[in-house]
Amino acid sequence: MLAVAGGKGGCGKTTTTLGLATALDGPTTVVDADTDMPNLHSLAGVPREPPQNHVGHVHPRDDTVTVYPAPTNSAGAHEERGDRTDDGKSRLRRVRDTADGQVLIDCPAGAGPDAATPLREADEVLLVTPPCTPALRDTVKTAAMADALGTNVLGAVLVRARVVPSGVESLLGCPVLGTVPPVDPPVLDAESVRRAYRKVATGLHADKDL
Repeated sequence: MLAVAGGKGGCGKTTTTLGLATALDGPTTVVDADTDMPNLHSLAGVPREPPQNHVGHVHPRDDTVTVYPAPTNSAGAHEERGDRTDDGKSRLRRVRDTADGQVLIDCPAGAGPDAATPLREADEVLLVTPPCTPALRDTVKTAAMADALGTNVLGAVLVRARVVPSGVESLLGCPVLGTVPPVDPPVLDAESVRRAYRKVATGLHADKDL
């Protein structure tokens, strides 16, 4: 499993998760691990509610991609943090054990237990960040958390960027696998963006067990 993570909300994690899923070869499963601010279902154009068969929704524009929205349990907002962490861990392991092909996790932002769970369960982490200084600083913290949890940081994707600024790879401690240019919404409809994610997917070595 590959965790797609960044420092703050709005940094491009969800777009990158879905963009990579459609760019990778073979079946790919994407999981929304953000129970507080879930957005994967909306971007993918699938219902928030899980299907009755509990196998995820098929992406309406790419039938090789299966989408698992964040849980909708009504008690979620009132659960103890430890219960939510355990539920998130069990859910990710269940998807990993039953999914065909590669699994990408759309991670929550921040450095709390909810953000740590997918990083801990993943095999590797892909960082996502715009090239601005505040976002990069937050992403460094995410990289440090992954390192503390023993999960390898595979690389980074710079969104809303055309070039890699000097010193970014040194700051993040990992290679930048690609840049995604700034475009007007809907972002994933732009050919330049789809091309950028195809390039990143090639760099991820799609034959790896993500």
